[in-house]
Amino acid sequence: MSTEKQKPVRRVTVPQIAARKGGEPIVSLTSYHAHTAAIVDRYADFILVGDSLGMVMHGMETTVGVSLELMIMHGRAVVRGTKRALVVVDMPFGSYEESPGIAFRNAARIMQETQCGAVKLEGGARMAETVRFLTERGVPVMAHIGLTPQSSHVMGGFRTQGRDEETWPAHIADAKAVAEAGAFAVVVEGVVEPLAREITRAVDIPTIGIGASAECDGQILVLEDMLGLGEGAPKFVKVYGRLGEEIENAVRSYSEEVRSRAFPGPDQVYR
Repeated sequence: MSTEKQKPVRRVTVPQIAARKGGEPIVSLTSYHAHTAAIVDRYADFILVGDSLGMVMHGMETTVGVSLELMIMHGRAVVRGTKRALVVVDMPFGSYEESPGIAFRNAARIMQETQCGAVKLEGGARMAETVRFLTERGVPVMAHIGLTPQSSHVMGGFRTQGRDEETWPAHIADAKAVAEAGAFAVVVEGVVEPLAREITRAVDIPTIGIGASAECDGQILVLEDMLGLGEGAPKFVKVYGRLGEEIENAVRSYSEEVRSRAFPGPDQVYR
């Protein structure tokens, strides 16, 4: 029997993600609970506890109704369920926009109460001051530009960005602003593919694409979307499983067996 000790599992760090610019593509998925996080942890470089949980898990129409307490609760669960991946927690709407000081207070609370490794916030140039304020005080920040779901009411819905080439300089400027402010990576969501390529080339931090380009430095999807658990997934989602159908089939079989008294059978009762 070998007496060699197993090396302890070490979490992926913020500097390790930042160093992947132009290198091996970064793998990421969302997760909101410990048991799915434990599965994703074996394959992802970072896991995002996204405020998309409001829509995916709580039936909200947008992410705007997600509270800080809700993010902290789900963030704790994901950190408990993981050992290796960097865990990034979204800052929800209203928790960081008012001032850099308020943003720091809420970001510090998220990190203290969940033990996550970084936070994510939406916005480009308009949030650069806040990104700098947080990073200078020890809070690692992942930025998010392009289609920003928390601003969906202002945008008039979940609209693809960059279809008009005249808007490209503003999106590129957003990416540069958050990179210069100290963000270690930036999510680029819902933009036309050529613009996503230009953004990736324009900044020296990793870009994480979602509905963007294969040339981004990494990719992220909502776990439930790629598993086929929801209806009407966006165009950019590739469905890698049909769990929704499998769950329905299992529930149907269970209900039929209960009604016919086939369940519980001899193997499911105590003698």
